[in-house]
Amino acid sequence: RASHRSAASNSRASPLLNFASGAFCRMASSVRRSLLVLAAFAAPLAEAKVQIEAMRHDIQQITMSNFDGIISKFRDSAVSSLWFFKDDNKADIAFLDEYNKVAGDLKGMAKVCAISCTDFPVFCEKQGVKETPTVMIYPTNPMPAFKFEGKLEAKAVAGKVSRFFPDFSTKLTQENIDTFVTTDPSKPKVLLFSNKKTPPTIWKALSSETVFRRTVKFGFIVEEDKELIEKFKIKKFPTVLMQRGSKAEIKELYKGEMTFTGLKDWVNLHSESGMGDKVQGAGGGKEESVEEAKPWLVQEVPELTAKSQSDVCFKGEGLCVIYLKDGDISAAETEMLTGLSKKFTSQLSDRGAKMKWMWMNVKVEGEYKKLFEPAVFPSAVVFNPHKRLRFAMMDHGEDSSIKADEQSLTKLMDKVLGGDARFKMVAGQKLPGWAQRAAPVAGGKKSEL
Repeated sequence: RASHRSAASNSRASPLLNFASGAFCRMASSVRRSLLVLAAFAAPLAEAKVQIEAMRHDIQQITMSNFDGIISKFRDSAVSSLWFFKDDNKADIAFLDEYNKVAGDLKGMAKVCAISCTDFPVFCEKQGVKETPTVMIYPTNPMPAFKFEGKLEAKAVAGKVSRFFPDFSTKLTQENIDTFVTTDPSKPKVLLFSNKKTPPTIWKALSSETVFRRTVKFGFIVEEDKELIEKFKIKKFPTVLMQRGSKAEIKELYKGEMTFTGLKDWVNLHSESGMGDKVQGAGGGKEESVEEAKPWLVQEVPELTAKSQSDVCFKGEGLCVIYLKDGDISAAETEMLTGLSKKFTSQLSDRGAKMKWMWMNVKVEGEYKKLFEPAVFPSAVVFNPHKRLRFAMMDHGEDSSIKADEQSLTKLMDKVLGGDARFKMVAGQKLPGWAQRAAPVAGGKKSEL
């Protein structure tokens, strides 16, 4: 009986023991899972710190030893910002992504750097940094470096840095455009047509880029300048156009994205680093200053002067149609002559003949007024500068009542081309002396920042 009772007792206790054992195991397993989850969360919290990775971030991390080589050395030409941080500071950890946006927005335009005050506490102390995050901005010399005092947000920091980009572009108008595109013939001219009042950040950064400052010229044209917009046939804004060649005869529109990197790569295709201060004349002859402007090379109806006469008339093929004024030419007259020039160029294209159109202010060029002796103004002559110097004067009528206009100039051209014009020889076969003029100021005003 006793054995039966013991067996019965054991059989009743066994399910209880099994239940208790299973519950304990389940509880232990749950505790282990909880500990693992806590450990998983605790690990990154314990290890959280500022980590700037080259593959993930556009920020350039520097050290105390290379600060001078990366920032100080380039203070004459580059704008920089420097974030002082402590590796394990929560505020710095939170600021990392925001500052990386600054680096992305200004990539290539400014040096956006960072330095660890955990690794270089002495350097940070010497720079006057008492707490982090701190951002210092280093404008170009002679402006001193200063601490950024605004909100530590990407837009605010990037805006403050970009305010200090120097602007080496030229604001262009009807008055200075021809001089601009023909000065420094070996430098490409890059023009931005914009509906903004001032050059954007990207344009200022391009114009002040270290190599481009020496090798490229940047111009800025506003939408309100209707004459220039019409002259260049601009249909949308912004538009970027490059002109290059000895006579600015090559024109190329930029068709890529309006980004700093895209524009820089495009301009760089035609930028010549290491360019000198002189350019060789045609045929390896006399050198001329790269500052020598030749606006007449891009004008439909250039003025005939001592400087332009060789390019415009007296060298090269063709006859010279010279519109004579006793003073300055008007816009309406220039438009009339431009129309005639295009008309006769088209008519003569298959005949091998060439007519070059220009104008002369005989109030200044007094010796030519004596040579031509026009009965009335405006007048015109067709000058043959080849072999024997001679010219054909337009007919002003018996009472000198006919002035040079579209109709009378067309008649003059018809007589010359028909072989009916009477040419008069230049006495002594020597051109009169040219008036000496003061050199105009090249370039025009710099656009405001």
